[in-house]
Amino acid sequence: MSAEAALLAALRGALLGDAAVQAALGDPARVYDDHPPDPVFPYATLGAIETRSADAAGVAGLEHLATFHVWSRYGGRAEALAAIDAARAALHDRALSVAGRRLVLLLATFADVFRAGDGRTTHGVLRVRAITEAA
Repeated sequence: MSAEAALLAALRGALLGDAAVQAALGDPARVYDDHPPDPVFPYATLGAIETRSADAAGVAGLEHLATFHVWSRYGGRAEALAAIDAARAALHDRALSVAGRRLVLLLATFADVFRAGDGRTTHGVLRVRAITEAA
């Protein structure tokens, strides 16, 4: 499994297992790889993951920037803000198990909530920064 796939699996697992995320996105939490054909709102999708070399002191490291999206049709920002807040709390500075890697750092670095282009949907974005090393 690639480092990116392993990290995304760990992040998704952390979101799915978190009680506050379940309260915000349903139980089981609606966290998908891609938009479902007929979604139940609110839900979250995994977005882009960027990876760069982060080698240090002879250790093969990778820096990852992973983006999550929250989609709500509540009629305001409150639902999307609650889901973003729950996801940030579930991931920020957590010690997760990443298959084949050692997680060195995990920080929520950016969040934004805004009206989507369709005028009905509120879109939230959460970006996390992770550094992993070969196990």
